[in-house]
Order: sequence, then C-alpha cells, then structure tokens
Amino acid sequence: MSTHTPNDSRVISLRPQAPSPGSGGAVGAPRRPVGGPQPRASREPLWRDLVGDVLRRERLAQKRTLKDVSEAARISMPYLSEVERGRKEASSEVLAAAAQALGLGLADLLLLAGDELARHARSRVVRGRTSPTSPTAQYDGFCLAA
Repeated sequence: MSTHTPNDSRVISLRPQAPSPGSGGAVGAPRRPVGGPQPRASREPLWRDLVGDVLRRERLAQKRTLKDVSEAARISMPYLSEVERGRKEASSEVLAAAAQALGLGLADLLLLAGDELARHARSRVVRGRTSPTSPTAQYDGFCLAA
C-alpha cells in the first residue's frame, strides 16, 4: 500500500494553447476576481520599450522600411521588429548598428529614450502619482538631485 498522497496542484503550461471551441477565451488564462484589484493604469515603462519606440519613430519619420533598416544595420528583419516592439532586450552592439543605419549615434538613441523616460516621470508627478520631493520628480535630464 502506498503512502503517497495525490498532488492536487494545478499545472500551468508555459506554451500558449488555442482556446477550446465554445470556451469564449484563452485556455489557462488567468482570471481576475470580480471587484478585485485592477492593474495600474500607468506603470513605469521598460527601457527596451522606450528604445524600441524611438527606433520605430525614427524609421517611420525617414519613411524607411523595416527591411531597408535591417539590411543597412546587418540585423535580421524579425529581430529588429522584435526590438522595435520592445520584445527583445538588444545588446549595445545591435542598438548601435540600428542607430547608425538610421543616421543616429548610439548616444543620440539613448538620449532620445532617456527624454521619453523623463517625460513619463514628469507626467506621473503632474498626475500626483509621485511626490514632488522624490528624486524622480527632480530629474532634469542630466542628473538626479538627492
């Protein structure tokens, strides 16, 4: 006779699964209780999202295709697309190549992304999400005041 007790824990697959017919939703999708805590409306953006947004904005401003820029930067088109969408955390070499293909230096790319982050921080202060005396509120684009 076994003394093993059954494990009733739930297994959650890491692979996306197609919804079953008639289920009306994704299989294994997390369910939020009604009236439970809602996700924060405005969270601090990730650096990869900011850099990707700058790359895409610059590429579109130049009316260039993803294929054109990826060939000039010697980066695969799918990978550059993932970087632009903030899905991949690109190395400094990849970012420098993409920036150069757009006529920017790496410093230009990072400064533009930093400006976006500072703009986001200032908007949080205006909406009252951060106290005016916090280091985030005192960011002037170059250094943080303690």
